Amino acid sequence: MKKQINDTFLKAARGEQTEHVPVWFMRQAGRSQPEYREIKQKYSLFEITHQPELCAYVTRLPVEQYGVDAAILYKDIMTPLPAIGVDVEIKSGIGPVISNPITSLADVEKLGEIHPEKDVPYVLDTIKLLTEEQLSVPLIGFSGAPFTLASYMIEGGPSKNYTKTKAFMFAEPKAWFALMDKLAEVTITYIKSQIKAGAKAVQIFDSWVGALNVEDYRYYIKPTMNRIFSSLKEENVPLILYGVGASHLVLEWNDLPVDVLGLDWRLPIREARSLGIAKSIQGNLDPALLLAPWDMIEEKAKAILDQGMEKPGYIFNLGHGVFPQVNPETLKKLTAFVHEYSAEKRSR
Repeated sequence: MKKQINDTFLKAARGEQTEHVPVWFMRQAGRSQPEYREIKQKYSLFEITHQPELCAYVTRLPVEQYGVDAAILYKDIMTPLPAIGVDVEIKSGIGPVISNPITSLADVEKLGEIHPEKDVPYVLDTIKLLTEEQLSVPLIGFSGAPFTLASYMIEGGPSKNYTKTKAFMFAEPKAWFALMDKLAEVTITYIKSQIKAGAKAVQIFDSWVGALNVEDYRYYIKPTMNRIFSSLKEENVPLILYGVGASHLVLEWNDLPVDVLGLDWRLPIREARSLGIAKSIQGNLDPALLLAPWDMIEEKAKAILDQGMEKPGYIFNLGHGVFPQVNPETLKKLTAFVHEYSAEKRSR
C-alpha cells in the first residue's frame, strides 16, 4: 500500500506557494551517516546499488533521520556508463577511474546504447521499491549531463582543469558532437526509465560544466541540453539543472526548458533573480558551513531563506554535496529550522 506523499517539494519545483520551504540535501544519502559507513565496510558503491533492498534503505535513511521533503536515489552518475562499453571503477579516495578513455571518433563510435530494463534493472527495482512501498516524500531520479560524463570519459578520471576534455572539444569537433549525441540519447533513455519506474522529479548534474565560458557553452553544450530537456519535458515531472562554479551560465540555463535552477553558493539568490531568472530556484548554503558553529549556520540559512522566500518557487539545499565530516544531527537540526522559520514567516 502506497504511503501518503508529502508534495511540498513538487509544488515548489512547479513555482507554487507552499506552507513551508521544502528542503533536501545533495549527497544526503550516505557519506556522513554512521549506518552508511558500516555498510561501506562490506560493500562498494556499485555493490550497494546492485542490491535494491540495500540501496532503498540507504536512499530512505536521510528521509527518516532528517525529515527532508524529498529523497534522491542513491547511485553514482557513472552507473549507466558500463552498459555502453565504458570500463569504469570507483576507487576510494579518487573517484571514477576509466581504463578505456575516449581519444578519437573511432572510440565514440564503439560506444553502445543503454537498455535500462536489461542493463540497469536494479536501479529500476530500487525506484519501484521506494515509490510503491516505502517513501512518504517524492523520489528524485538523476543523471550526469553529457559534458560532465564526457569529462570523465576523456580525462580517464577526475580532473582539476579539464584540459584534455576541452582540447578534444576544440580539436575534434566531429567526434565531440558525436559524443554529445551519444550521451544525450543515454541520458534521455536512462532518465525516462527512472520516471516510468516511479521517480517524481529529475535532477541533471552538470557538475563540471562551469569549466567552460559562456560562448563555448552556447556552441558546444547548449544544443545538447536543449534536446535532453525538450524530450524529458514530455514526461511532465519537474526538471532540475545543477552545476558547480557555473554562475556565469545561469542566463544560458534560464533559456532551457527546465523547471528549477540549482545554484551553488557563489551566486546569491536575489542576484540571480535580478538577472531575470524567473524559474524556481534551489540552493544554496555553502556545505562547508555545516562544519561551523550552529549560530553561524542559522544566521546564514536565515539570510538565504529570506532571499529565497521573496518569490514562490524556492527549495532549500546546499550549494554542493554533504561532506563526510558533517554531523547528521546538524542536518536534522537544519531541516527543522528551515521548516519552522519559513512556516512562521509565511504565516505572518
